[in-house]
Amino acid sequence: MPASSRSIDDEYGKLFEQQAQMSRLPVPELSATLAKYAESLEPLLSADRLAHSKRVIEEFGGSDLAKELQRRLVARANDPSIPNWLEEWWNNLSYMGYRDPLIPYVSYHYSFNDDPECVRPNQRAAKIICAAISFRRMLVDGSLEPEMAKDKPLCSHSYKFMFNACRIPDKPSDYCRIVQYSGNETVVVARNGQFFSFAFSHDGVSLSMAEIEATLDRIVAAADSNAAVPVGILTADNRDSWADNRKALLQASSVNAVTLDAIESSAFLLSLEKSSPVTREELSRAIWHGDGHSRWADKPCQFVVTDNARAGFCGEHSMMDGTPTLRLVEYVIRYKHKEEEEKTGSSAVCAAAFASLPFVTSPAVANAVKKAKSVFNVGVSKQHLNVLNFAAYGKEQIKRLGCSPDAFIQMVIQLAYTRLHGAARPTYESSMTRTFLHGRTETCRSVTNESTAWCRALADSSTTTQERIRLFRLALEKHTRLTREAVAGRGVDRHLLGLRMVLRPGEQKPEVFEDPAYSYSSHWYLSTSQISSENFTSYGWSEVTPKGYGIAYNIRKDSLIIHTTCIRGSYGLDSDRFAQAFETAAIDVRNMLLSETKEQQ
Repeated sequence: MPASSRSIDDEYGKLFEQQAQMSRLPVPELSATLAKYAESLEPLLSADRLAHSKRVIEEFGGSDLAKELQRRLVARANDPSIPNWLEEWWNNLSYMGYRDPLIPYVSYHYSFNDDPECVRPNQRAAKIICAAISFRRMLVDGSLEPEMAKDKPLCSHSYKFMFNACRIPDKPSDYCRIVQYSGNETVVVARNGQFFSFAFSHDGVSLSMAEIEATLDRIVAAADSNAAVPVGILTADNRDSWADNRKALLQASSVNAVTLDAIESSAFLLSLEKSSPVTREELSRAIWHGDGHSRWADKPCQFVVTDNARAGFCGEHSMMDGTPTLRLVEYVIRYKHKEEEEKTGSSAVCAAAFASLPFVTSPAVANAVKKAKSVFNVGVSKQHLNVLNFAAYGKEQIKRLGCSPDAFIQMVIQLAYTRLHGAARPTYESSMTRTFLHGRTETCRSVTNESTAWCRALADSSTTTQERIRLFRLALEKHTRLTREAVAGRGVDRHLLGLRMVLRPGEQKPEVFEDPAYSYSSHWYLSTSQISSENFTSYGWSEVTPKGYGIAYNIRKDSLIIHTTCIRGSYGLDSDRFAQAFETAAIDVRNMLLSETKEQQ
């Protein structure tokens, strides 16, 4: 690791003031988790399979091994040298040890609303850079406040990986490199498969927006007048392949070592995409992956601007979840640059000096780029994507109907899927656990006895509207309770994972983990999550299994944006058909509840 490395233990400023007082992630009572797990299987399994699984769960719960595994896990949780008993396992199993390409299988994106103040792409890009620099400045100088969940601070640990950081490919697992903020005040710009760098601060004074725009104009002119082997596509390859090819780059020339260091140590990356997306789906694809040439998928923060001045953000997911980057991009979108930033003291605006970051590519590297491009094209072409802008209602009307907006959308998703595919299947909803030290997420299992009973009632013409509404509200209540328990660290999936992980070599894996119901019930046919913003046209990611959908939803004040991905044709999946099913279900649920309101008037 270079001498400029920043210590992961460095914590200063307001952002980290509450870290020492934060609670640690708890280990739930074993009996409570097993009971909740057994109940979660009830709407998913046949009677025979359910009876078998419940017997296996009961036997495990009463075994000496279960008690010993629980004891080991509690001991790990109480170890003062381990901030969070789950963190190391989760980061490795879900991210750093995951070998499939980051694009499309790990990274996520936010597509921004258009900015009427910015009609030129480099003007918008310059504004975004100014805003991101301003946010970074607050983080670096210690003035950035911690996020809050009502009266509780959220863990700020993941902010350490926001700027001047980069995921590094390695075998068997990747790692994250973080470098000093001081001395690395640079932005890397990617365009036409080439990379450039410029310093945004000199002697503590940041470049003005006009100076940055002028610099970007020169970079675009340089990039578009040349061609290069698009080495950035290697970062979107299989992680083992990229680890090998990164070593090949380093061996090919010392120039490559300098370029890699410049990219990896930069504050963040700006991709100037050579495309002009029009539709919501085109914009999502442009922000999420583009053509893969002008990206560095390992960077935690990549801002993307297209040739028609549309913009967004692509995030590498391994060390940060969506809430910290949501805060960053909301700040960026709302940023108003000060007029004095535009005053340069003369009528002419001077562009800053920039450096080209070339790669020396051997025939072997050029061949690797060709193969990586093929992997990339196959991966993104499989993604069938739909962005539904549902304008009939949004959060305000859902709340007026007496419903939790999140639970409401989850039930609409269940109804849409059940109608389209004939049955409820395992569903993951991400629940944030950042009220705990180094907390990230827990699973809320959205399919319940209550949700399936309600879906059946809507398919039964003999069921009265009043009964349907009663069942719906029971389903909402159950989902809200499960979500609260997950946020409090009392879910099912992370605890069961912990019990598996404390097994020692030579110990027989308990039957509860060999039971087909265990793998089936955590095979996420629906992977769902909410990030809500009035400033996004969409946000999303890929499905997590070829058998399922990835559903990202944005609950806006007066509308809903539903971003759906799947591998169309496989297992009868189709994002367009799911979007239509969601729209129909959303109207049906609203009308069902309005009938209750009318009767009360």
